[in-house]
Amino acid sequence: MNPLQMVDLKGQYQRLKPEIDAAMQAVVDSTAFINGPQVQSFAKSLGNYLHAQHVVPCANGTDALQIALMALDLPVGGEVIVPAFNYVATAEVIALLGLKPVFVDVLPDTMCIDPAKVRAAITDKTVAIMPVHLFGQCAPMEELMDLAIAQELYVIEDNAQAIGAQYIDAEGGTSFAGTMGHIGTTSFFPSKNLGCMGDGGAIFTQDEELAAVIKQIANHGQQKKYHYSRVGVNSRLDTLQAALLEVKLQHLDDFILRRQKAAATYDSYFSDLEGISIPTRAPYSSHVFHQYTLQVVPEKRDALKDYLQQAGVPSMVYYPVPLHLHEAYAYLGYKAGDFPVSELLCKCVISLPMHTELTELQQAFIAEKVIRFFQQ
Repeated sequence: MNPLQMVDLKGQYQRLKPEIDAAMQAVVDSTAFINGPQVQSFAKSLGNYLHAQHVVPCANGTDALQIALMALDLPVGGEVIVPAFNYVATAEVIALLGLKPVFVDVLPDTMCIDPAKVRAAITDKTVAIMPVHLFGQCAPMEELMDLAIAQELYVIEDNAQAIGAQYIDAEGGTSFAGTMGHIGTTSFFPSKNLGCMGDGGAIFTQDEELAAVIKQIANHGQQKKYHYSRVGVNSRLDTLQAALLEVKLQHLDDFILRRQKAAATYDSYFSDLEGISIPTRAPYSSHVFHQYTLQVVPEKRDALKDYLQQAGVPSMVYYPVPLHLHEAYAYLGYKAGDFPVSELLCKCVISLPMHTELTELQQAFIAEKVIRFFQQ
């Protein structure tokens, strides 16, 4: 059995090597490393896949979030609501732009933002909601969009972890994660479900005027070369990464199926194991399993992680500290106990290896170690 990894990027590359090498060699041969034709080709292909009218590639997922907020021209000091259980990038860009992150708690089962907590957090300074499609499934977007429309708020979707996931609305219609709010964003960090060989990101919108602004901001604020209509940034997806991503996009549905099959295999081992909860599948969303995240009784989580490490099984804790308790955000005045669900999750979540190259033998080995820990 090959050594276990959280994400087997090498194995995936070896499986797709002929296609990837040919696509990247074409870029090398052309030497069009910046804004080559593959960048717009990939943007069009991704838009077609997601049913997004406009896709603007950029340098990384954090840039995507920042550019999205910049495009909305929000007032300094405006409040943007984000989940407390989450990666730092959302809060980071809000703070960097002179806006105020307002943290709210999450749902204990899906671990996505809680619409009831969002509703309670809205003030006359609230300007936007930034839901995160965490670990591979959608946040409860129908409730959030209804709330945003009623309160005249913007919605920016952080879809770094759930590209390809589909939301099922009350009438049975479907929409892809990242395409329901005013703006959606994603990351192509190598470990993502659609990952490149470096950094990369993209911004989606169905609004033509917003798309024009986003494109300008991502390109130094230029309306045309050397003519700057607004303050912008320099955030590009390079041509090599775009060529690679276009190849991988053709395999994304297969990637999702492989991850879902691996998740089902894990479920079969852990569903009845006392002391552990398998990932909840929201009835309104498909799950593309960027992570396979268990909830473990808090007093055993760290011991389980240590036990697995000694047995040669990697694992990760996403995330060990909720955002409101980090030193960087102490100025907001939150304290321990403010968001009990997020704080509890930080003590009990643990993610097991999850990727497209997992074998049944590897999963049997991982499961045997987890089960043995709980039976000892």
